Amino acid sequence: MSTTHTTGPDAAGPGESSRTVREAMADRLLRAATRSGAQLVSEAAVLVQGAAVLADPIAGAVYSTPATAAADGVHAAAHPQDHPHHVQRPAAGAVLVLHPAPTLPAEHVRLVATTTAALLEVRGQRAAELRAEQMRLHSTLLRLLLAGHTTSVTDTVRAGGLTHVTLYRLTGPDIPTAHQVLWRAVRPSLAGHGGACALIGEVDGELLVAELHHGSDDGRVLRLVSRVSERHDLLAGLAGPLPLAETPTAHADAAAARHSATPAHRIVPADAVGTPQLARLLPPGPYTAWARSVLSPLTPDHRHLLLVRLRTGSAPRAATALGLSPGTVRTRLRGVAALLDADLDDITVQAHLLLALRAPTRGDGQGRGHDQERKSDRQARPEKLPSGILDTDAARTWAVGLVGGLEPHLRIALACWLRHHARTAPAATELHVHRTTLTTWLTRCAEGLGQNLADAAVRAELHLALEATAKDGDDPRALPRRGGRTYRRL
Repeated sequence: MSTTHTTGPDAAGPGESSRTVREAMADRLLRAATRSGAQLVSEAAVLVQGAAVLADPIAGAVYSTPATAAADGVHAAAHPQDHPHHVQRPAAGAVLVLHPAPTLPAEHVRLVATTTAALLEVRGQRAAELRAEQMRLHSTLLRLLLAGHTTSVTDTVRAGGLTHVTLYRLTGPDIPTAHQVLWRAVRPSLAGHGGACALIGEVDGELLVAELHHGSDDGRVLRLVSRVSERHDLLAGLAGPLPLAETPTAHADAAAARHSATPAHRIVPADAVGTPQLARLLPPGPYTAWARSVLSPLTPDHRHLLLVRLRTGSAPRAATALGLSPGTVRTRLRGVAALLDADLDDITVQAHLLLALRAPTRGDGQGRGHDQERKSDRQARPEKLPSGILDTDAARTWAVGLVGGLEPHLRIALACWLRHHARTAPAATELHVHRTTLTTWLTRCAEGLGQNLADAAVRAELHLALEATAKDGDDPRALPRRGGRTYRRL
């Protein structure tokens, strides 16, 4: 009987040599994985004698060796059919892309790709185990920041030199999933990087992102928030940069701006809300003097409350943005109305106050002058604009460009609806049309103007434009009818 085992070199053959190579390769990848994900991807690139990229669909290239291969790897992950010579494997919510040397055996490349992807998955699972704890910490830090404990937050994140904050408030159908995706994309660290630190958490049912920095950011977080918003149907308001001490103000401004967000414009900056285009066209001298006079009785807190109310469109929404109860907001708004001696529910007053709050100079904001100064300030009322402000050629051109294309019956319907505080039933009663008819007309107005009529600031702009372009016969009673309850097209 022959022996069953041989020990000579020929008996080892190529199979055992191949096994040794595979074990050595796996050992190298395992040691790299214990150091970092970047080291693991770098080791994979060495083993395939080419390039390796971990591409995230939101963040782009997470790790890349060499760095110049990042763009090619991201494109290969998004369009694999265009890169037949790349090897791809899903890994930890991303895609591992290898571009090996053409002389390497395909089996060797596949083994490197499979092993690297598996180790990335292990690292991802370990990170997921720690992520819940980190997310809770971030949410706690965000609440401290909103409560004004900025020093405690900056000490915790070891970022004492960071002075400003940019704040995002996001809502959508699946905030937890969006939170996880944005967390992986941003990869927040309490130590920060590049002179900035991002805090991400779920606060009161919405996704809150606060980027702490030195007064300006590089746009990285904005790009990632934008991509996540598109993918997960989120709407966001953006406020800042503002000093860290004004984080509560940024929080309220971001919520107010979010009311202007639409699927076409998912992220709206706070400074883009409230007739900004028209404000730039008005003559600065008379405009600034009128705004200062109108707002002189109000303190800065009054003005911020008023601005949030006008942007959000209602006291309950303003209360949500400010973190107050609706009753408290209504009480404070009654005080503001008394100081201004104006009806804050009137659409003309709202539009004019938004203009006043947008003026380049808003006065001293103290409302604590001499009796004669207060008497002079009261001469300017928000119900009426003085001549020389909105009756200029530039303002008329703006107004015609905004609403000049509306048919007469749509103009009248829109103006009536705005006067009735965007309520369909009373407007339809005055117009003597069915509510469904009015709703159809308003839909045509929104489509024709390309505007979001649910936005309170947009409604204020449209009211100003309709007032500036008012024509004889705009009264619903003066419009002839063609039988029944429908206006005749003129």
